Amino acid sequence: MTDSSNDGELLECAGLVRRFGERTAVDGVSFEIAPGETYGLIGPNGAGKTTTIRMVCGLLHADEGSVRIAGQTVSTAADPAKKLIGYVPQDIALYPDLTVRENLRFFGRLYRLRGRALERRVDAVLDLVDLTERARDRVDSLSGGMRRRLNIGAALVHSPSLLVLDEPTVGVDPQSRHAILGSVHRFGEEGMAVLYTTHYMEEAERLCDRIGIIDHGRMIAEGTQRELVATVAERDRVLLTASGELAKYVSECRLLDRVDRVDVGGDHGDTVQILVRDARSLLPELLDLAHRVDVRIRGVEIVEPDLEAVFLHLTGTALRE
Repeated sequence: MTDSSNDGELLECAGLVRRFGERTAVDGVSFEIAPGETYGLIGPNGAGKTTTIRMVCGLLHADEGSVRIAGQTVSTAADPAKKLIGYVPQDIALYPDLTVRENLRFFGRLYRLRGRALERRVDAVLDLVDLTERARDRVDSLSGGMRRRLNIGAALVHSPSLLVLDEPTVGVDPQSRHAILGSVHRFGEEGMAVLYTTHYMEEAERLCDRIGIIDHGRMIAEGTQRELVATVAERDRVLLTASGELAKYVSECRLLDRVDRVDVGGDHGDTVQILVRDARSLLPELLDLAHRVDVRIRGVEIVEPDLEAVFLHLTGTALRE
C-alpha cells in the first residue's frame, strides 16, 4: 500500500478481517479517509461497526488486513501511530468524582502534556465543547449531554489527526445533540479526519462527506449520499393532492418522459403518486398537464430519495432495528 503522505489519505484500512471462534465479525473491510473528511460508517446492529473501529484504534488485532494512519501501521502494541487517534467510545469514559478540568488534565498527561502547554490545550478544548463555565464542576453533576461533550473533549486534548466517534449522540437531549453535531462539523472544517458511526441517518446525511454501509461484516456500498442513491436507482416521488379528472390525468402522466410509475391512493382516493427522475425539473410540466385536463391541485410534496431508502434497499432492514 502506498504511503499516505503521497496519496493524501490519512487513514487507510485494507482488507480487515476479524474472527471470534467460527464467526467472522468483519470480513474484508477496506476504506480510506482524507484529512478534513468526515466518513460515516453505518450498519445494522451486529454488522461489525464497533469491531472495525476497535481495530482502527489498535484495541483489537486484525486476523487479516492492515490499518495505517499517516503512513504508520497501527497495532495493538504501544506505538506512535496511536498518538494520532482520538477515540470517543459509546460509553462515557470519564472520572465522575473529578471536575471537568481535572478530567481533561488527566487525559492530557497520558499523552505527556505538561505545564502551560497542557493548560492552554485544556482551555481550548473547554471552549470547543462549550464547557468553559462548568470547568470546576464535578462530572457527576453534569447532564448527560454535557458528559457526552466532555467525553469528546477528552479525545481531543492531545490534538489528534483522526477522531473516531462511536455513536456519540446516543441518549442525549436535542440541544446537546445539536451542539455535538456542530462541533464535529467544525473538526472536519479545521482539517481533522473524522470516522463517525451513528444510528441516526439524518446525522450521516448532515455530517458525512462519504459513507460506508457495512452489513454482516462486509462493506456492501460506499460513496457520497448522491452516489449511494444512484447505485440503487432510487427515484423521486411527487405526491399531488388533487380533484377532478384524475383517471385522465394518470393516463397522460404515464406518457411523459422520465415518469416511471403513476398511482392514485390516499385516504380519500385523491392523492396521485408519481415516481419520476428529477422531480423538481419535471414539476412544472406535471402542473401544466393538470391544468390542461381539468385537474385541480390542492397540495404538492416532493420526496427525494435519501440514505434511509438506500439502506433499506441494501440491507433489508431499517438502521435502528
